[in-house]
Amino acid sequence: MAANAGTPVLGHRKHHRRKVMSEINVTPMVDVMLVLLIIFMVSAPLLTVGVPIDLPTSQAKSLEQDKEPLTISVNVKGQIYLQNAEIALDDLIPKLMAIAQARGGTETQVYVRGDRKVDYGTMMKVMGRLSAAGFHRVALVTEFEQGTKVQ
Repeated sequence: MAANAGTPVLGHRKHHRRKVMSEINVTPMVDVMLVLLIIFMVSAPLLTVGVPIDLPTSQAKSLEQDKEPLTISVNVKGQIYLQNAEIALDDLIPKLMAIAQARGGTETQVYVRGDRKVDYGTMMKVMGRLSAAGFHRVALVTEFEQGTKVQ
């Protein structure tokens, strides 16, 4: 009898069922979110236009924008870029028109970024061609001037 003390008798088996886990394990989700946060924090500064330009400063307010505008950049050497690709002045308007037609015509917002030391004549050539092509929503991009008061 002492040998059978630990084993159940036929018909008297104990059924141990595990309880259903009703809690959600959020640790993997938090890990994924932290990794995504770090990725976005690192990549966000890289999403700006990639042409290095020393912009002039201004006290004007920034413009409201609903979608990414077309950006034309002119660096200190007089090289012209459409978005991030270098382009010749003669090719600027045909390529700009092709992109603008896909975006809604000449009412597309165009931003012109010019280095503070760029030749004034080069900027006027770009602006003149934009105006002649029918682009009237053209804005010059500057950096906000810090520490000055308007009187």
